[in-house]
Amino acid sequence: MLASLRDGVLCGLLLLLLLLLLALSGSASARDLDQDEALRLRQAGHILPLEQLLGVALQRYPGAILLEAELEEEDDILVYEVELLTLQGVVRELELDARDGQILKDEVDD
Repeated sequence: MLASLRDGVLCGLLLLLLLLLLALSGSASARDLDQDEALRLRQAGHILPLEQLLGVALQRYPGAILLEAELEEEDDILVYEVELLTLQGVVRELELDARDGQILKDEVDD
């Protein structure tokens, strides 16, 4: 189980990097950060590793599949926006504070 979680996290990281490269634009109040910014922030200790935050999200929805992950700056707060497909077939959108992993938002994605 740990190996499959690790594999899922690695896939999620690759997906995040791809999404960050392909992101066109955020909303007016949010700015998507690119992979270089995310790496600098992580190395400087300003944000937690995505793997750790995915663990928080997957504890809430065990067995869920990562669909999308983005690092954004919203109102001077760094936030990971994560979309998960739950075992029940529901897409959940979670926003996690990138500094401490606190779940800021958890709702059904329309």
